[in-house]
Amino acid sequence: MDFNLLKTPGPTITALTAPFWKAAEEGRLLIQHCENCERAVFYPRGMCPHCWSKKLTWQEASGKGRLKTFSLVHMPGHPAWKPITPYAVGLVTPAEGPTMLSFILAGTRPLHVGGMLQLAPTAIGGCRPACSRRRWSART
Repeated sequence: MDFNLLKTPGPTITALTAPFWKAAEEGRLLIQHCENCERAVFYPRGMCPHCWSKKLTWQEASGKGRLKTFSLVHMPGHPAWKPITPYAVGLVTPAEGPTMLSFILAGTRPLHVGGMLQLAPTAIGGCRPACSRRRWSART
């Protein structure tokens, strides 16, 4: 599927979220990190939800994660997604910690909870991070 053909609404970019979306355009995943309690934070915020510190910095994430749960969408919430139904969305826990919702690219193996995923930049709605299934060796 050529995601460039989808006419989905793009993200709302604000001063707070701009670093995240800029990195996404470059194929990278940035996650905020609290300098006070040293925990990862996602979605982008002005204050750490764990300790309420405003000392948040952006750090590049590995892009590796595990599938926590998923759903196959047969009736999309926006008509622009209809050409690729059914498609999968899921909660992914990156190696760095915080859980995030992600579009999951179609693959040759079935999805399963606990499965390993890898960040895969897409051109959906400008550029949105997505995940693809990947087998990792113990060294990756």
